[in-house]
Amino acid sequence: MRQISEWESVFSTWSAGPSQTEKERSENAENMIRSAIKESPKLSSRDIKVFTQGSYKNRVNVRRDSDVDIGVLCFDAFYHQIPDNNIKEAVTRNFASTEYNYAQFKNEVEEALINKFGRAAVTRGSKAFDIKASSYRVESDVAAFFEHRRYTSSSDYLSGVEMRPDDRDPPSIINWPEQHYNNGVNKNTATKRRFKRTVRILKSLSNEMSLNGVESAKNAPSFLCECLVWNVPNSLFEATTFYEMMRRVLAHLFNETMNDDKCSEWGEVSELKYLFRGIQPWTRLSAHQFVSDCWDTIGYK
Repeated sequence: MRQISEWESVFSTWSAGPSQTEKERSENAENMIRSAIKESPKLSSRDIKVFTQGSYKNRVNVRRDSDVDIGVLCFDAFYHQIPDNNIKEAVTRNFASTEYNYAQFKNEVEEALINKFGRAAVTRGSKAFDIKASSYRVESDVAAFFEHRRYTSSSDYLSGVEMRPDDRDPPSIINWPEQHYNNGVNKNTATKRRFKRTVRILKSLSNEMSLNGVESAKNAPSFLCECLVWNVPNSLFEATTFYEMMRRVLAHLFNETMNDDKCSEWGEVSELKYLFRGIQPWTRLSAHQFVSDCWDTIGYK
């Protein structure tokens, strides 16, 4: 068991992002993927945006998880959600039909990546393509998306991204990367840069616990760690040491996840999806167990 002074030193190290060398290898991977899409004859005529996402984009990546997540977003077609039936007819009346479908788009992204990196370096998963690491670049995940529109009126909508996994499990995945990024930046500013440092600490702690065989940590994705810290009030980050700050954060998360009443309204960082509702690879109970195990691992009393 580490002493308090040892934990403070470890937390300080974990709070920092990847090294400069890792950053450069991440940038190399990102630039090569952008080039792959740009050089594709089939994709060059499409309205496409290549963007970074996930821990890399949000600057909460840690040294053990310093891969790059890239989204390839096509605007030539879109999926939509119209919560208000009263505006459904007015919205759909203006939709243009297109023969370009998601499966074709994803196949063209795969072809572009193979042309750039070679067949041996590209593995197609149900949700994303894995690009193997090299001495020049880190490992990368590349996901193909159509735009997702959540209409709020007949003419206004929130713009997100949607994919259709090959195995159809789940049938579709909708995310809100821009809203996630902006909210994270704002909270980080409001907490004097302590929000993202705390996320890195919790993710690094989870990695260490997982290596030591703690089951709850193995079932706690890095995205969940970030979302849990997002739901901690800004005032609890006001501590003079990392050790005390983590005590406050974990105590809050433990108490609030004890039952559904206190955290049923918690959202992901985007605040456009509930954290503990719908189809998620975690539950409120699993998150509570993870936080409890974090507390015990550090040795708080």
